[in-house]
Formats: sequence, structure tokens, C-alpha cells
Amino acid sequence: MKLTTTYTILTLMSGASYSHAFSTPLFTPVIDHQKTAPSKKTGVEIELPDFDALFDQIQRVSPLTKLAIEGGGRNGKRGFAAIEDNSDLPWKILESNRRGVVHQVDKIDKFSGLDPPLLRFRGSLEGPCIGEAFAGFIMNVDERKKWDPAIAEVSEMYPINDLDLANIFMGYGKYGDCSRLGVGYCRTKSYGPIPGREQLTLCGIQDLPDGSTIIWGTEMEDWHNHLMPEGERHQRARSHLFSTTLVPTGDNTFDVEYCLQITLGSGVPNWIVQPILVETIKGMYRYAKEYFSGKGEDSDVYKFLEEREKREHLMTERNSILMTP
Repeated sequence: MKLTTTYTILTLMSGASYSHAFSTPLFTPVIDHQKTAPSKKTGVEIELPDFDALFDQIQRVSPLTKLAIEGGGRNGKRGFAAIEDNSDLPWKILESNRRGVVHQVDKIDKFSGLDPPLLRFRGSLEGPCIGEAFAGFIMNVDERKKWDPAIAEVSEMYPINDLDLANIFMGYGKYGDCSRLGVGYCRTKSYGPIPGREQLTLCGIQDLPDGSTIIWGTEMEDWHNHLMPEGERHQRARSHLFSTTLVPTGDNTFDVEYCLQITLGSGVPNWIVQPILVETIKGMYRYAKEYFSGKGEDSDVYKFLEEREKREHLMTERNSILMTP
């Protein structure tokens, strides 16, 4: 039997019980019917979800994601200014502050029949629109600790070996170019009334031609638990739906829409956990504002761009050597 997998993103808290976020599960237990791709770890095949179902659901709740996939602009406008909020979903505004780094927080109660609310955060930032750097705030444990007081561990366990194959399964650019995909593990420590949790999530990064980026994740099923790292098990958190989309709005500005529905448990009611989660994600936006607006060679964003340029230069040199007869 093939091993299957997933990669990790956002985990704060959740319960051990499980229900699907989608009317049709993204993964099925019939292995022969699944599309898989080899990971960089020998002998491990990564089970891939129904990408059409996944991105359809993300676009339904995230107008900025839909806009990014369609080109990032409309009628000469870009980002939130180009969005037409004509959703038939029962959104409720939790917070609205046009001057805040997060200028709106919305929610839908019991989205898809699940108990936890679906939360959506909107904010606009100054600086270069670099999706890879923003993804690091979530996937890199050192960056994550700068805004998430609950995080204990984040590790990429099974990065995919062949991104070209993944892009074929996604429809040849239908949802942009997948530049990162794999399975990871995330663990939180106890924070306030919320006991520590662990997650196993399939995650990816999609790069769009206009400079937009979609960062997404979906929780793996129980039959993937053999992919968990060795050691003591913790209660499972389950991100039913996660996406973060960045769309450039100018030469040095961009909009960010972040959506998350995560199952809560252990008898801690949503009315306790929701404000903690909201403040934590707002903390990520505040950190991002400081990071991307940095000026000069000592700024984090400058160092990131410099390091990326070095990597790209080395890759170009390597490819040139390999192509030399």
C-alpha cells in the first residue's frame, strides 16, 4: 500500500472529533483512486486532494483569491478596491477599522454545518508583495514565534519532489504555478485556557502571473496519521479551510485576505477561543506590517530579497553547468 501525506500551516487549537468541511471529502480512503506524487523522502507518496473542490471552496469565501486567479484586477482597480462583495453567504462583521492594519474581520457561524466559525481577515500593507516571505511567517518556526505565542513546533516533513507533476494535476496553471507543496507537522503549547494541539496538513503556495500569491492548507484525514512524527501524541486540531491571498495594488503596496475555519474542542467554547484567535491573527498582520515596511540594508525584507537573489543566481549557475556539453 502506498503511503499518503500532508503538509502543515496554521494551528492554534481544536478538538479531537472530526467532521468534513466539504460536502465531498477532498481525500478518499480508496488509494487506487487517488492522485499521488513522490515526496523527497524515499518511499513516501503524497496523496493529493481534489484541487478543483479545494480552490472552488476557497474562492467562494475569499473574493481576493477569486480575483487573484482571474488576474488580480477589474475595471482599472486592484485588490479589495476591485472586489464586488455580492456573496450570498451569511457574513457578519466582527470588526471594522479603516485605519487599522486589519481593517475588517468577518465571520460565518457554522459554515458548512461545522461548529466553529469561519473567520476572514482583510488588511492592506506597504512594501513589496512577496508571497514566499509571507508564507514564512506561518511555515517557519522562528518567524512564527514572533507573532504566535502558542507555537511550539513547525516542520516540513514531506516536501514534494516533483512540482511539475503537481502542476499537471492542478490543471496546467489553472490556479497559478505551484511553487511549494508538501506535508508538514505543527504543534502548539498550552495558551490561556487552550491546551496544546498538533496538526498534520497538506499545504501549498501558488504564484500568479501578476505577482499575486495564494497560500493554502487543508487537514489530512485520520488514515494519514501514520505520517505523524514519532513521540507523544497530542489532541488533534483540524483546519477545515485555510487560505491567505496577497494581491499587489501598486509598486509598493498589497492587500491580504486571510481565511480560517478550525475545529475547537476540549470543552472550550467558541466564545472563549474566538477572541484569542482573532487577536493572534491580527498580531500576524502587525508583524507583517513591520516586516514589509522596513527600509535599508538592515531591514528583514531587504535581507530576504538579497538572500533570494543569491539562491536564484546559484541555481542559474548550476543549470548552466549542467547544460554545458
